[in-house]
Amino acid sequence: MFEGFDTGVILKNLHFLIEGMQTTLLLTVVAMIGGLVLGTLLALSRLSPFKPLSFIAGSYVNFFRSMPLILVIFWFYFLVPHIVGRPVGGFYSVLVAFVLFEAAYYCEIMRAGIQSVRKGQVYAGQAVGLTYVQNMRYVVLPQAFRNMVPILLTQAIILFQDTSLVYVVGVKDFLVSADLVANRENRILEMFTTVAVVYLLICLAGSIFVRRLQRKFAT
Repeated sequence: MFEGFDTGVILKNLHFLIEGMQTTLLLTVVAMIGGLVLGTLLALSRLSPFKPLSFIAGSYVNFFRSMPLILVIFWFYFLVPHIVGRPVGGFYSVLVAFVLFEAAYYCEIMRAGIQSVRKGQVYAGQAVGLTYVQNMRYVVLPQAFRNMVPILLTQAIILFQDTSLVYVVGVKDFLVSADLVANRENRILEMFTTVAVVYLLICLAGSIFVRRLQRKFAT
């Protein structure tokens, strides 16, 4: 199967693959940060005693968690240019899609993290005169983030894998770059084997790091 496997084509196009990986990592990091910020706000809204706000946040989460990610990517790829009235490029369209989609999942993670903080901690903050916002900022959210770090990183690994779906709209991420090289050089086996190995190594390293964090926090 691997007879005639040409590693030279990989080295020759390494700079092109690195550029694709930079796009993949940039999309992953920005979508993770944006999704986490929006997801935290949604989690606070879902836990709010103000019922309309809680209902809106819950509906948002249920809607996006019911949609296939690839459909959301297509939707925003064609929708965002119409909203802004001009072309915005595939990268920014899929970035919006990933942020809004991931926010629904980060919301549920953060909601579980907030609810895992003992009520005594909240009451203690109220007892010393902290407002609701101050209590969340200084008491609840720091503990919630600490409790949820392993799960948040696991979701980040899933997000990194899901970025390969931008292939369908032609954004030149790592997978698309490898595909372009494969077709240009007629070296499909070499390119897609490289993609598989790189994804495996990165995700495996991330999984090992998450397990170490889980053991550390459990201790």
